[in-house]
Formats: sequence, C-alpha cells, structure tokens
Amino acid sequence: MQTVSTPSPNADWKALYRAAVHETESSLILQRVSIAETAALTRQRELFYVAGSREERESLDDALYVLRAFRTAMQTAKGA
Repeated sequence: MQTVSTPSPNADWKALYRAAVHETESSLILQRVSIAETAALTRQRELFYVAGSREERESLDDALYVLRAFRTAMQTAKGA
C-alpha cells in the first residue's frame, strides 16, 4: 500500500487540494482528501487572526465543501 507523505507546516493548501481532487489511485484518495482538509482548515484558522483576502476565504470555503462532498462520495462508494 502506498502512502502520501505528510505535508510540511508551510504547505500550500491549494496545491494539496488540487492533488486530492486529481488523485486517480483509489487507495490514496481519502488520504489526500484528509491532508488537503487539514491544510485548508489550518489556513482558515490563520485567516481568522490576520487580514486575508475575501477571495481566499471564499476559495477555502469552496474547497472545503468540495473535499467534504468528495469524501462522502468515496465513503458511500466503498460501502456499496
């Protein structure tokens, strides 16, 4: 079984998001989604304390929505 390396604390959440939604290896999808969710949530918390652009906040909200939907779809497919 392959594993995805843990992102560094300074990892770009957008790159991790893209990696998750473009992953084709079914055994890695949920792992990549989890890593991307963690990075996006961390960035969202950072923006709570510092000024950030409205566009990035909206992008984070959209990305988290997609990742959660993707996770739900994958878990449903595995349970079927």
